[in-house]
Amino acid sequence: MPDQYSDASSVHRVVVIGAGFAGLEAVRKLRRARCRITLIDQRNHHLFQPLLYQAATTILSPSEIAWPIRGLLKHRPDVTTLMATVTGVKDGKVILREGKPVPFDSLVIATGSKTSYFGHDDWQTAAPGLKSLEDATLIRRRLLLAFERAELETDRDARAALLTIAVIGGGPTGVELAGIIAELSRETIRGEFRHIDTLSTRILLIEAGPRLLSAFPDTLSAYATRSLQQRGVEVHLGTAVSDVTEDGVKLGETFVSCRTVVWAAGVTASPVAKWLGVTTGKDRRVPVTSDLTVVGQPQIFVIGDAAAVAGSSGALVPQLAPAAKQQGAYVATVLAARLGNKPPPPAFRYRHAGNLATIGKRSAVVQFGRIELTGGLAWWIWGIAHIYFLIGTRNRVAVAWDWLWTYLRGLSAARLITEPQPSGSDVGPGREGGE
Repeated sequence: MPDQYSDASSVHRVVVIGAGFAGLEAVRKLRRARCRITLIDQRNHHLFQPLLYQAATTILSPSEIAWPIRGLLKHRPDVTTLMATVTGVKDGKVILREGKPVPFDSLVIATGSKTSYFGHDDWQTAAPGLKSLEDATLIRRRLLLAFERAELETDRDARAALLTIAVIGGGPTGVELAGIIAELSRETIRGEFRHIDTLSTRILLIEAGPRLLSAFPDTLSAYATRSLQQRGVEVHLGTAVSDVTEDGVKLGETFVSCRTVVWAAGVTASPVAKWLGVTTGKDRRVPVTSDLTVVGQPQIFVIGDAAAVAGSSGALVPQLAPAAKQQGAYVATVLAARLGNKPPPPAFRYRHAGNLATIGKRSAVVQFGRIELTGGLAWWIWGIAHIYFLIGTRNRVAVAWDWLWTYLRGLSAARLITEPQPSGSDVGPGREGGE
């Protein structure tokens, strides 16, 4: 049987690492290019990360925001998909943990980012981040278990700790999480318990900076703060977390007992710089040239969250899905031009489509240039925009139906606790199964 990576022909070999927004867009746009593509990802699905928090807070099922990569590309005979973990890049080959090296003529690295704890990686167990389906299901489980354990708890202080939930980070993810958790406790599950009043749930949103949604205009940031406070969320601004344990969080010198903590405070790039031997800043994003290639390595592109791309204003392009898709499409254009012996396209230029964040049902903030919208209209625009970018008619219909059902009836679609507990275990969220 011939080696799966050997080819006697002169077809150009393109390897794409990462099947997120950037990598998948590059593969899609290379449909008609004269090349053979190998797409490598350590998971077998493409994830629509902007709605990941809704899977974590019972609004959506994980299957509605993720799609098998092989299913998406089954009609692309030019694409080979490998589920494997990349450990390095060396001598024109991608090194895999599970298999033999994969050679390339051009390499596109789109490995995204991971949660950053700013040097406190020991906080990860008590305060999981939200970057994968596994994270979302873990957080959902801990949220739901907190209420179940509080229903059983007879000690007043222990019950209060179970009914205290802290979200660390005041960006879009933190704001959206806090808003949905408030609705979960005050509307969705209200009246379902007999020994606890879920209205007494204490929800903390903790931001070290002076305001929420720092990338948004001040007016929208202020609206988001007011809207969350009206929903019962305690917004703590200008307060850095100094410690996180399984028993709670420490804000400065004040310790708050809580058994459910979610980390939404920052991200750092995947270890691409280490693979390529380049120097980066604190966020580990790899500096790239105007055509998104690595300096001195024109055959290697880095795109998406892992790339430090300068925008027209000089600031780095934000780590957002629209930016990643634009970079993926651009790289495909560059490669197609090279393969067709055509002039290269102009330098990459990021087109900012706007900022959107939802605060909860009937409340969101939207910025399109100078246009700023809040409230119900912004919420509908936010919803339509996200449904539009979902993959496949079935998923668009399913998500739209779940949102409509939640909007009209206040019922969530995915409130199942499915993972088994150890026999006789009485641990609560943050101490599951010996974590």
